Amino acid sequence: MTFMLELVDVGKSFGGLRALDGLSLQVREGEILGLIGPNGSGKSTAFNVITGSLKCDRGSVLFAGDDITGLPPHRIARLGIARTFQMVRPFSNLTALQNVLAGHLFGGRPGGGGYEPRDAAMAALDRVGLAHKADQPASAFTIVERKWLEVARAIAGNPRLVLLDEFMAGLTAQEIPRAVELIKSVRESGVTVVVVEHVIKAITGACDRVVVLDAGRKLAEGPPDEVVENPAVIEAYLGSRHARG
Repeated sequence: MTFMLELVDVGKSFGGLRALDGLSLQVREGEILGLIGPNGSGKSTAFNVITGSLKCDRGSVLFAGDDITGLPPHRIARLGIARTFQMVRPFSNLTALQNVLAGHLFGGRPGGGGYEPRDAAMAALDRVGLAHKADQPASAFTIVERKWLEVARAIAGNPRLVLLDEFMAGLTAQEIPRAVELIKSVRESGVTVVVVEHVIKAITGACDRVVVLDAGRKLAEGPPDEVVENPAVIEAYLGSRHARG
């Protein structure tokens, strides 16, 4: 079986710290996979290795069956992998539309969907509710608006796979359902999604399957409702006293 994304025995160390320690996981085409774990468990490092921002020390990264291990970020993006970042950094001196245009022009399949670049960028802004602010500079956006802008920039290039790195952090309880629906709509448009998230409500509401990392290794895997009740997962997040309870 060919997976949309596969990590095989991936290792990455920073000095004496093993951020990823023989990590293997698979992402099926068309699914929403949640990647969770306590702080420092290796989630963002995994994203950085997948997208070429970091080179792994060992192991392989496969995308749609092709080995992309060690490719530079721009080539991986052109293949159809887009991502957001935990720390959002839009081009502050550009408008929202110009930011998303950059994502469209340098993304995976900029000609896909039959849209002209500006139309594609406006469509992405509309999906995240920012079309009315297309001509405003990104520097004027709130942190939450910048997160939505980052998602628009990621999806504007018509990718095959989107990696969302804690884009719901900082959202209010009222905003989270909208974010969950956005994730589902991205999948419905034919895009496979991997979500790094700490908001458990988002994981259970949006994801088909969840992989839990701890100390760079896969701790658990399965349907969201089962994983969040797993004593080993509870212990990793909250400690052994809560797991026994």
